[in-house]
Amino acid sequence: MKTVLIVVLVLVIIFAIVQIYAMKSQNGIEKYPYKVIKTYDAFEVRSYEATLFTSVKLTTGDYKKGSSQGFSVLAGYIFGGNEENKKIAMTSPVSMSLEDSMTMMFMVPKNFKKEDLPKPNQSQIEFKEEPAKKMAVITFGGWANDMKIEDYKNQLIKALEKEGISYTNRFYFFGYNAPYEAINRKNEVVVELG
Repeated sequence: MKTVLIVVLVLVIIFAIVQIYAMKSQNGIEKYPYKVIKTYDAFEVRSYEATLFTSVKLTTGDYKKGSSQGFSVLAGYIFGGNEENKKIAMTSPVSMSLEDSMTMMFMVPKNFKKEDLPKPNQSQIEFKEEPAKKMAVITFGGWANDMKIEDYKNQLIKALEKEGISYTNRFYFFGYNAPYEAINRKNEVVVELG
């Protein structure tokens, strides 16, 4: 019994240390810049700046499979999988288009211009300049999955239609946390407004 308590206590301490580290590491991460234009009960409308992204097209529309594939490719690039073996800082959120075949995108830190980025080792990585845009955003916590994403997408559509706000068919999922973060998880379903 004593051994079990010690093991549980050690695991709780390790878990707490990992979560504290995760929360502290989030503080230094550059985020996709935006301004809130208007807040509604269920969502908010934001204005996002023009921003450069690294992106990879995926062969699936399944969130779990796509997020694993895409993260592996893009993280490989920013952790040195490029012709200069150059590390590039992680940014937040990780963006995924919500289509039959998804595209995952990592924002490029502002101190890089497109021509300064090292050539990726993997040919499927592209650099994509997203223009300034207005988007509606609904936020939810916990771990994301296909059902939750679809549910919040439908909630966002309903809320936009209730307010008479026109929107496009360009929906995205934004994930803000590393997989090992268990506390204060933040996810968003986002749509470009028409």
